[in-house]
Amino acid sequence: MSAQPHEEDDLAPTFTPGYKPSAAKSVDEYAQLDAEDESLARWKASLGIVPGVAAAGSGPKVTILSLELASSTLPPGKHLVMNLQDPEQLASLKKNPVTIKEGIEYNVRINFKVNHSIISGVRYIQVVKRSGIKVDKLEQMLGSYGPHPKGEPYVKNFDPEESPSGMLARSGTYQVRSRVVDDDGEVYADWEWSFKIGKEW
Repeated sequence: MSAQPHEEDDLAPTFTPGYKPSAAKSVDEYAQLDAEDESLARWKASLGIVPGVAAAGSGPKVTILSLELASSTLPPGKHLVMNLQDPEQLASLKKNPVTIKEGIEYNVRINFKVNHSIISGVRYIQVVKRSGIKVDKLEQMLGSYGPHPKGEPYVKNFDPEESPSGMLARSGTYQVRSRVVDDDGEVYADWEWSFKIGKEW
């Protein structure tokens, strides 16, 4: 029974000592701040912070649409995309491991939509276990965004990673728990999936 709290600790975001998130403001409030500064106004517009773009709504501030493993070594036409809006695909990913080629560079790409408010301190956390033992943890910040002026999703590419290689890496299945969470502990997505390392994709 002690594994559950420990797993929650693994999935908790790390904090900089002494950092305290500022009080939340609406998109309109942010848009009105320093409105006379043209360069600041352009920068805020690039984040979707423009007056009247979205009212403070109810429901989640962020909807996570998909997670993709991107690599230049993927065969033409092959895509490794997890549709997080499809419960059947998520259930399948937990039981049927994705095969990742050994010793290649890849990166995680996340597609998300900001529904209302300004997001900051939102991050993707991934804990990888093998035979119940943690072997890797990835934590990447999404950045700061407001609702897209045209209602479109955002794409965030994380830093490149290299897949393990060798006979030991190729034996067994890796279980992954992924979570998107903010500084306040609000969880926007939480799912499990699995992968194997292979000689080919």
